[in-house]
Amino acid sequence: MDNFERYKHLNKYLKEKFGERTLKICIDANFTCPNRDGKCGTGGCIFCSEKGSGDHIKTSDITNQIKNYFSSYKATRANKFIVYFQNFTNTYDTVENLKAKYDSSLIDDRIVGLQIATRPDCITEEICKLLKSYSTKYYVCVELGLQTSNDNTAKLINRGYASSEFTKAVNLLNKYEIDVVTHIMVGLPNETFEDIKKTVAFINKHNIQGIKIHSCYVVKNTKLAEMYLNGAYTPISFEDYMTSLEYILTHISPSIVIHRISGDAPKDLLLAPDWNLHKKWVLNGIDKIFREKDLYQGKFY
Repeated sequence: MDNFERYKHLNKYLKEKFGERTLKICIDANFTCPNRDGKCGTGGCIFCSEKGSGDHIKTSDITNQIKNYFSSYKATRANKFIVYFQNFTNTYDTVENLKAKYDSSLIDDRIVGLQIATRPDCITEEICKLLKSYSTKYYVCVELGLQTSNDNTAKLINRGYASSEFTKAVNLLNKYEIDVVTHIMVGLPNETFEDIKKTVAFINKHNIQGIKIHSCYVVKNTKLAEMYLNGAYTPISFEDYMTSLEYILTHISPSIVIHRISGDAPKDLLLAPDWNLHKKWVLNGIDKIFREKDLYQGKFY
């Protein structure tokens, strides 16, 4: 039996950090994005649905979302929780409004952390100061969507900022000692294996604490769906995704916590690829590859 942890799993990291199992409460705080409201573009990233990533959230009131969670069976699975502002750009507002929204979620003693998903071009000194103010009581972490370090791909996917913005944001968050998690997306339009290598090298140049690795998938009513249906985009195959995943995990810094290695597409909206619905294939597949080849995170870092 192989009990050796071949890459740094988030669950284990949180258990060590908080002394026991710690789960996330996903929140939709009704934000938008600068590449949706016209500030730097409209329509959002080409792979993003109109609802963003929180397609399952039912009520808009933040406090009620927390209360609903704690009155559901989910709250019985752990004693400690991290509030996760997930949907769209969760620092894209005035500092006063941000504070009011964050405060309205921190209503239960079981909450030990605050995780904020946002964009690098929506991180400022004032926002860092606000986030830092929570760190006396809570673990604070900021998630920055990067997807790729290739600025040509970034334009194609309508990301709306250059990779240099990412570096600025990470440096600011480092200054305030706020943990940074970033996203890398495999299988973006026109991207090659070479682009994956460059994105990994780019991420390794930064002081980052966590990473989320996703496959690019096609959901209904997106620009990417149009491209897919017109034959202008071919989703990545399972085999190619696994090859990329093996490369990323063996070349990324061994100190980075791996938050996830596959994306969760909403079943009712997914057009392609079909294998994306089978998370276990990815998890079991990478475990098998790593055992057979005796690989581990950062082996070739």
